[in-house]
Amino acid sequence: MQAAVYLGGSQVAVQTVPTPEIGPGEILIRVESCGICHTDLKKVEYNLLPPPRIYGHETAGVVAATGAGVTKYAVGDRVIVFHHIPCGDCFYCQRQLFAQCPVYKKVGVTAGYSPAGGGFAQYVRVMDWIVERGIEIIPDGVSFDQACWVEPVNTCVKGVEMLALNPNDTVAILGQGPIGLIFTMLVNRKGAQRARMLAATQKRNSCEVLGGEIDTEPVLRDSSSANILASDTLPYRRELSRRFGAQSFDPRENEFETAIKHATEGRGADAVIVATNAKGLVDQALKISRPGAKVLLFAQTSVTERIEISGADVCVGERILMGSYSADVNLQAESARLVFSGELPLEQLISHRVSLSDITAGIAIAQRPSGQSLKVVVHPQETN
Repeated sequence: MQAAVYLGGSQVAVQTVPTPEIGPGEILIRVESCGICHTDLKKVEYNLLPPPRIYGHETAGVVAATGAGVTKYAVGDRVIVFHHIPCGDCFYCQRQLFAQCPVYKKVGVTAGYSPAGGGFAQYVRVMDWIVERGIEIIPDGVSFDQACWVEPVNTCVKGVEMLALNPNDTVAILGQGPIGLIFTMLVNRKGAQRARMLAATQKRNSCEVLGGEIDTEPVLRDSSSANILASDTLPYRRELSRRFGAQSFDPRENEFETAIKHATEGRGADAVIVATNAKGLVDQALKISRPGAKVLLFAQTSVTERIEISGADVCVGERILMGSYSADVNLQAESARLVFSGELPLEQLISHRVSLSDITAGIAIAQRPSGQSLKVVVHPQETN
């Protein structure tokens, strides 16, 4: 089969490699779509892991073979696969810190070499513990390009759940790339849910006071643009951000920080999501947040990255600095539902689709976004 192999020195090349062999309890997936994720880009660009490896973990495809004992899936099933699944029993799993579980840290999907996801290949081997709990069936009518978003959406849902946003919170989202835009969609959706719940509570209370049903529906608070403020340097991404429910600004201009102050009576944002990594961004997140705010670091995944901030902004300002990494098995079904239902318009975020033969061009686009570039999806079955 063909696979894009990381060779070291920030180089990736398409090579012929053996199709993975599967064992009992395992399945083989023919990969149809795999999104290019920035965690993989960092591993390639900064040579974070020793070569050779085959990266790619936002994987959707078709079951091509099943090992002995597999009964949950059959050849021909359309599926997405998570490459990490926790044990469920260890110290960290008991505290629902699944990404810290030793079993979770083991990659369970491979196209060869040291397991690294393998989605940038024509076939991947899915190991038994992933087969048991880490696969979702793609419903009829859902494209592979849509389905491959389940894993990244899960990671964002996890981050929003960690923030535990309150009604009327003002949320700032730094970066409106594919991940930042998913956060914008999810926070907007969360605000709308809170507004509906508040309205239902108000209606129940009104009925109780009046002793019966009333015809007048309570007014819903506008839960979208008034409470989400986002930033990105690319105009096209700001345009999409507004479409998905945010006020969006160029972070290099004073208007962004002024708008946050105006929206919060000078206090600062109640929560800040750092959805991209750039020098000084975490410091800015603290600056635009109010005392007691939560600041979620989401894109700071490289061990070589160093952050310099004022300790007083955290200590004296009583801010909560949080980290969120990877997916949550407890949110797997919900993230699949959000993607498969079309509730999140994720295919609008795909700007480029490339064949496996053109993956180096796709990586370059994803590493250096410009113009209208957003998500790059690889189609491994397409080769020149």
